[in-house]
Amino acid sequence: MTELGVATPAKELVSLADTTFYPGLIERPAAAFASGVPEGAGDDGFFGPASVTWRMSADLASPVAGLRSLLLQALHPLAMAGVDQPGADQHGGWRRDPAGRLAAAMAYLTTVTFGDRAAAMHAAARVRRIHDHVRGTDVVTGRPYAAGDPALLLWVHGALVDSVLTAGNLVGTTLSAADSNRYVAEMVTAAELTGVPRRLVPSNVPQLDLYIASVRPGLRCTPAAAESMAYLLDPPGLDEDTAEIWQDIRDAAIAVLPRWARQMYGYGAPTPLTPRRRTEIRQSLGVLDAMFLGQPDVLEARQRITLRMRAARPA
Repeated sequence: MTELGVATPAKELVSLADTTFYPGLIERPAAAFASGVPEGAGDDGFFGPASVTWRMSADLASPVAGLRSLLLQALHPLAMAGVDQPGADQHGGWRRDPAGRLAAAMAYLTTVTFGDRAAAMHAAARVRRIHDHVRGTDVVTGRPYAAGDPALLLWVHGALVDSVLTAGNLVGTTLSAADSNRYVAEMVTAAELTGVPRRLVPSNVPQLDLYIASVRPGLRCTPAAAESMAYLLDPPGLDEDTAEIWQDIRDAAIAVLPRWARQMYGYGAPTPLTPRRRTEIRQSLGVLDAMFLGQPDVLEARQRITLRMRAARPA
């Protein structure tokens, strides 16, 4: 593994050179990433090149972490309602345009992570304005929901942070206990930017674990969650080679879910993540990363990040 990606056998790259994901599922997020990494930032932003957040943003396990976080987030009925109730396409539109949704998420996360403070604050303000218009009543619980509700935003945040740590430990970068706590503490700012009061956000791993446990009694697999996650786990339009890569990512995401989450979805026992299976998953993640790096301007953006991280290291 190098700082810019994984050395992938040339034969595999050649065979996958023309692989097509769901239309735009690689190209559009890649373009969003490349444009979100500044060529000349006014400052180091809210995290900076010496942060654990920068280090984990390039981790190969990120696709597994992202899918796991979506699986957890969807178990909150009100969070799910905000993107999947009748007419919710005007809110999220992710099933109508999954590549567009992924690109939008990539653009936001890249800007907040690597952009200067002004750019990050501008991006966060735009998302908060969008959230102001996303509200309704959940047909399952009968409760009102609003995308800007700090409680829902905190759940989305907590699921993502927990997933980054969990996926990294099993198929990516394993952090020390100190760095894990540091990552959770750094990400408090990310939650605050979305509109969550800082005092409510867990700032270390034990607090994060307690928070997730406190929300668990209110979680459930609604019909919308079951349908939406089934779509994500088995998206249409994948060719054979890509389907094999996605199966590895899917298997890893399900395997690293908490047992109670798998039970809510009705998933059976996951495939054991033996050392051999982990190696297979890492190889697929490496191929996927190589495909991402092959998109226009992505390699240059990744190099800009790497150079800034090297410059921030102690002499």
